[in-house]
Amino acid sequence: MPMRAFFALLTAFMLWAGPAQAAPPNIVLLISDDQAWTDYGFMGHPTIQTPRLDRLARESLTFTRGYVPDSLCRPSLTTIVTGLYPHQHGIVGNDPPPPADLVGKPKRQQFGDPRYLAIRNEYINHIDRVPKLAQILHDDLGYLSHQSGKWWEGHYSRGGFTHGMTHGDRTRGGRHGDEGLTIGRKGMQPVEDFIDMAIDEEKPFFVYYAPFLPHTPHNPPERLLAKYRDKAPSLSIAKYQAMCEWFDETCGQLLDYIDEKGVADNTIVVYVTDNGWITLEDRSAYAPKSKRSQYDGGTRTPIMIRWPGKVAPRIDAKHLASSIDIVPTLLDAVGLEPTKQMEGINLLDAHTVAERKAIFGEIFEHDIQHMTDPAASLRFRWVIEGDWKLIVPHREREPDAPVELFNLAEDPHETKNLAAEHPELVKELTEKLNAWWSPGA
Repeated sequence: MPMRAFFALLTAFMLWAGPAQAAPPNIVLLISDDQAWTDYGFMGHPTIQTPRLDRLARESLTFTRGYVPDSLCRPSLTTIVTGLYPHQHGIVGNDPPPPADLVGKPKRQQFGDPRYLAIRNEYINHIDRVPKLAQILHDDLGYLSHQSGKWWEGHYSRGGFTHGMTHGDRTRGGRHGDEGLTIGRKGMQPVEDFIDMAIDEEKPFFVYYAPFLPHTPHNPPERLLAKYRDKAPSLSIAKYQAMCEWFDETCGQLLDYIDEKGVADNTIVVYVTDNGWITLEDRSAYAPKSKRSQYDGGTRTPIMIRWPGKVAPRIDAKHLASSIDIVPTLLDAVGLEPTKQMEGINLLDAHTVAERKAIFGEIFEHDIQHMTDPAASLRFRWVIEGDWKLIVPHREREPDAPVELFNLAEDPHETKNLAAEHPELVKELTEKLNAWWSPGA
């Protein structure tokens, strides 16, 4: 066949076959562990330096009014990977109820009891019953995925990950991440090796990077602590602030590696925090209105989405975003449908974001009260609509707590309860809370 005829035939075939499909975007999920929404340079903190996350914020669609439904790590992390509220996915606390004769005993004694080991292993079954982002991406589009850092739900494969660091064996310290907790604190090699492998195999990849940072122990490198020692009001706060910068550095290392491998332009980067943290001045512990609380100090977080050439960078300080939106947003981005259970929205759809009226959340006990009934552990429900935030206590567990109403625009740290001054607004927002989820209904 003459060469000209061959090329004509090839061109005709290509036109018949249609344009080549673009490779699915890679996905990198950056998750901070125990960091307040205020504790970034781009969020206006006067001392903490987060240059790499500041740059990411400039390169992203950045929601400064982002939230997680619950202010505790295990239920919050599960929401991030499932797109479901804790009361939907069923994982509502960190540790399930021990046998009756072990209630009130030290954790070490509880964890050493074989009966409790069986209960702890049984509770992990919740993750098997719900959709998981890594599993969906793999099954539908052939993604490879890697888990590192904080992970409570047993072996990484239980989360649908094809690769990972956490073995999850409760008899070998596998409570909340085990070997995965070394990532960031002891280098980035496992994640970098995974990225190399995925690129070599020409597979789209999903990286779940949830390091044990800036989480306690607050033991930053001295070179970082020295920057904050004389600026912070106490040593415990200086240590925490240095930990925030250490976390920022590791995010920079990961983002730089993506750049070096030449895949940044086809990679979606998402950032979120699992829950907030406010350090006490006298020790490295959290203040009452932060982690585990119903207040913004525990539930608010910036949420960022970077996708070069596809998502226009801008700071959105008006509209509300939630971690329940992350999975639906990413599924839409790769051409897949969220499941019917998922109540989140696509944060890349500006019209849908603008039309959203309210977001919701729920605060549960640290120690789970019932293996299958979320309401047994419920302490508070909350709703934010516009600038108003209503917090409603669940009377079975918080019989003496007041209903609270705050104007977040005027009172971002929730110091003045306006419930008595706006009874009609309290009634209206309570009705919306009950329409969202009414325990026992």
